Amino acid sequence: MDKYDINILRAIQKNGRISNINLAKEVDLSPAPCWRRMNVLEQEGYIKRYTALLNHEKVGLTITAFAHISLDNHYASTVKSFDKAISIWPEVQECHATSGGYDYLLKIITADMQAYNNFMYEKLLKLKAIRSVNTSFSMMQKKISTELPLKHLSINH
Repeated sequence: MDKYDINILRAIQKNGRISNINLAKEVDLSPAPCWRRMNVLEQEGYIKRYTALLNHEKVGLTITAFAHISLDNHYASTVKSFDKAISIWPEVQECHATSGGYDYLLKIITADMQAYNNFMYEKLLKLKAIRSVNTSFSMMQKKISTELPLKHLSINH
């Protein structure tokens, strides 16, 4: 990874729809080498996918909740059933296995409090794997970013 690759990654994090011509200008390369580098970054898995970030409030999703989950046990079958369930529920935006007092942290987005309540009682709490759920609600989103800090990457010349 050299300075061109790092600069390409920085630029596409800010604008995933940037054209190759504009990207090449921004990172000080000609278009052909820039395109080749993008292909290599994609093939090597540095770039997972391209997506559009929607404004959740504009599409009627007003509740953001963070649920700390404790499982009944850590048997492989218990974890597998939990993983399977959360992978198919669109309300679950993120799931993190965590250290500390809980096993998992879920980021859940729903239309309103009634929809969150339905999700909790009709889906999450029906899982036999769940021992407890402790939920906090976002009152105001102060920052959201999908850009990774790349300052730690060393530049190979």
